[in-house]
Parts: sequence; structure tokens; C-alpha cells
Amino acid sequence: MAKRKEESNSMLSDDVLAKLKETKKELLKQEQKLEEEKEAQRLFERKEREKNLSFAELLERHGDKGNKF
Repeated sequence: MAKRKEESNSMLSDDVLAKLKETKKELLKQEQKLEEEKEAQRLFERKEREKNLSFAELLERHGDKGNKF
């Protein structure tokens, strides 16, 4: 009887362990998605700031590094 109790505890802990691993995977996916969204937002805001710069500010920032056509 004691052996059966140990087996049921082992199965229970395996189930709990599997659920914990799945939860961890989901949390990692959510974290990665959040980081990607933050990076996209940062790039968008940077482009918006550059749109609002005057030509003189852009020239000062980037100098004469442009491609010559």
C-alpha cells in the first residue's frame, strides 16, 4: 500500500512538473513577444523623431555621409 502511495505522488509530481514546464515556455514566449514589441516601438519612435527634425538638424547629425546619386 505504501508503494502505491509513492507511485501516485510520483505521478502527481510528474504532472505538476509538466505543467510548470509548459507555463515556463509560455512565459518565455510572452516575454520574447514583449521585447519584440518594445523594440518595434522604439524604432517607430526614433523614425518619428527623425521626421520632425529640420534639414539643418539632419545635416548636423549625419554630416555629408549621404550616398551620391
